Amino acid sequence: MKKRILTALLLAAVFTGLLPGAWATEKEENTPVSISARAGVLMERETGTILYEENAHEALEPASVTKVMTMLLVTEAIDSGSISLEDTVTVSAYAASMGGSQVYLEEGEQMTVSEMLKAVAVASGNDAAVALAEHLRGSEEAFVAAMNQRAAELGMEDTHFCNCTGLPAEGHLTSAYDIALMSRALLSHEVIRDYTGIWMDTLRDGTFQLANTNKLIYYYDGATGLKTGFTQGAGFCISASARRDGMELIAVVLGAETSSDRFESAKTLLNYGFGGWTVTDVTDGVVLPPVPVTLGEAELVQTTVEGGRMLIAKSDAGRLTTELTLDETVEAPVNAGDLLGTLTISLDGQVIQELPVTAAESVERRTFGSIFREMVGELLPG
Repeated sequence: MKKRILTALLLAAVFTGLLPGAWATEKEENTPVSISARAGVLMERETGTILYEENAHEALEPASVTKVMTMLLVTEAIDSGSISLEDTVTVSAYAASMGGSQVYLEEGEQMTVSEMLKAVAVASGNDAAVALAEHLRGSEEAFVAAMNQRAAELGMEDTHFCNCTGLPAEGHLTSAYDIALMSRALLSHEVIRDYTGIWMDTLRDGTFQLANTNKLIYYYDGATGLKTGFTQGAGFCISASARRDGMELIAVVLGAETSSDRFESAKTLLNYGFGGWTVTDVTDGVVLPPVPVTLGEAELVQTTVEGGRMLIAKSDAGRLTTELTLDETVEAPVNAGDLLGTLTISLDGQVIQELPVTAAESVERRTFGSIFREMVGELLPG
């Protein structure tokens, strides 16, 4: 037997990949924004929901936005402990020879991983990117193989990397959607925010000035990164991220004709996202009562629910309801994580998500010995 508890939540409607496709498609077709670029994507980072797309899967040159994957492999190595921010990186002749954006590294020059990462994130240093690649994998070729492997793991089906810098190379292609995927993965590593959010800084004990190529860091409220790019073939590109009120968005723009178009298009997408959506926990305000346990060492088992963080459309506030269904009793033993019920979330009466309600703790089954001891304790004088 199960008991049901109805709870009305005065929240906005949920818009995630879990919503029925027809509803989500209708929202996308009515998107009231446009960009001045060949392709673009707006993604909400936590849920991975796409809020806008234009030629999202067209394979295009990414220029230095490539370095999102370079930084991802570096931050993954840092977080795994295989390298340290204080490790020393020695510059090879090959790394020092990189053209394009650079911090003018010299063969034999040494910097820490932290300094090299700053040079990549802020100044888009091609020489620093190759130096890091060689430090991690021994050669750029081996590092690029790792980049392509990681891209496959992330589901980046439109992508093939030929280098770690984004310098022009035949067959070096990706898509706005794939860039959003790897940007999302990069932003899951908090360490990168210490670098991509820098507006101005220095290297070489303050003697070499750095200014971020991403102007949004300076003038867009909540900007957290992430990477710009430009070549004649790629046009002006950016993966721009920003966070406000607990929600982070990723705006990818590829193939803009001017730098201004790139930044304005990214700003347009971010403004659209922040203006219409928010992320909230739909379990807030839901009371989860314990479930009675029969034949258990405890009479009750506490319950819990996870996965309630959802993307909410502000325009649909007040139309979401939840229904909690719980077992009336459960027989011991109970293991933490055992399913004890369901929290059903509905929009205008249509079920859009069912979250499992589970045991928050374990309850052992009573044994003959424990029952006997309890009986003896009740018979003995206090």
